Amino acid sequence: GVGAARAGNLTFMVGGVEQEFNAAKELLTCMGSNVIYCGEVGTGQAAKICNNMLLAISMIGTAEAMNLGIR
Repeated sequence: GVGAARAGNLTFMVGGVEQEFNAAKELLTCMGSNVIYCGEVGTGQAAKICNNMLLAISMIGTAEAMNLGIR
C-alpha cells in the first residue's frame, strides 16, 4: 500500500520490453526494494498471480491449523 511505497518496501514483478523495464526501473526503485524483470508482456502479472496463490494457500493452511487447535 501507500505506506510500503513511501518506505520503499514494495516488490515489483515487471513484464515487457527489457529496454522499457530498464528505463522505468529507477522510478520503481523509489517505491520498492525488489524490482524483478520477468520477461515479455504479461509475465509480471503471471508471477504476481502465482505469488498470491501461494500466499493464499499458506494462509488457508494456517487458518485450518488454528481452527483445529481451537477445537
